[in-house]
Amino acid sequence: MSDVTDVLKQYSEDVVKTIEENLSVIEPQDLQDACLYLTKAGGKMLRPALTLISAEAVGGNKEDALKTAAALELIHTFSLIHDDIMDDDDMRRGMPSVHKVWDEPVAILAGDTLFSKAFEMVIASKEENAHPANVANALATVADACVKICEGQASDMSFEGNFDVKEDEYSEMIFKKTGALIAAATKAGAIMGGGDDEAVHALYEYGRMIGTAFQIQDDYLDVISDEKDLGKPVGSDIAKGKMTLMVVKALAESEGEDHDRLLEILKDDDCSQESIDEAIDLFNKYGSIEYAYNLALENIDCSKKVLEILPDSEAKQLLIALADFVIDRSS
Repeated sequence: MSDVTDVLKQYSEDVVKTIEENLSVIEPQDLQDACLYLTKAGGKMLRPALTLISAEAVGGNKEDALKTAAALELIHTFSLIHDDIMDDDDMRRGMPSVHKVWDEPVAILAGDTLFSKAFEMVIASKEENAHPANVANALATVADACVKICEGQASDMSFEGNFDVKEDEYSEMIFKKTGALIAAATKAGAIMGGGDDEAVHALYEYGRMIGTAFQIQDDYLDVISDEKDLGKPVGSDIAKGKMTLMVVKALAESEGEDHDRLLEILKDDDCSQESIDEAIDLFNKYGSIEYAYNLALENIDCSKKVLEILPDSEAKQLLIALADFVIDRSS
């Protein structure tokens, strides 16, 4: 695990530098500070690392994909800022959220600025002799992911208070909300690295599957981790009545008193820790925790299989290690 963390840190250094250089021109200073706040707070930098490694995995140079990698991190940061506003979340990466440090109007503007800067940075790849067709395709990939993120967030919001959500509806939502940007990262990296259509498609599928597993693992960690590792109270999704894969599965499998009690807990706006623990017991009773973990693991296994068409390389091995990291992480 530490090796993968070291790899992410190594690849993130150039990305952070590129982001800071491109955001240093933003005025006024408060807006610039708000834009850079979450980047300086740290984070896994998984998406830009995947972009750079994907470029290398198809035989390209990571430098050709650097601005696109930075752009994808900006899109991710933009989505976090706006998500925190919509969810009224006070903390992000162990620090107060952007809208808590400044205010909602500044946070919204920071998100909008990052969104705009992301497209500007992909286009700027042309200045470094990137092939115009590759830049256009990478730009289209990023734009498509942005639409899917918004669709996924809208679906997630529509699920609030709707306890009839089916598993296929939930799966579509998490792909759009989380998986789409990770799939865009690997696809755009392959494009900027000059990969052929087969390699680009394979890396998109790889990103789609590890992205799906990433969100399922987040849901899973919410009920099996301790608060110190998780960085937030265990069972916070249950307390908020969120529809996760485990909730969807447990509601589908349970009946009678168990079904009614689970619904009662999820609908409780003042859910106690005792009730959260009771819900987790029901998840275990109906096998939904194990089901979620196994589905995430299945996605990881399949993601590694699609990489078989790529030539052996250090970058390919890194992609395999990063897939395992998604399922093995504790936060």
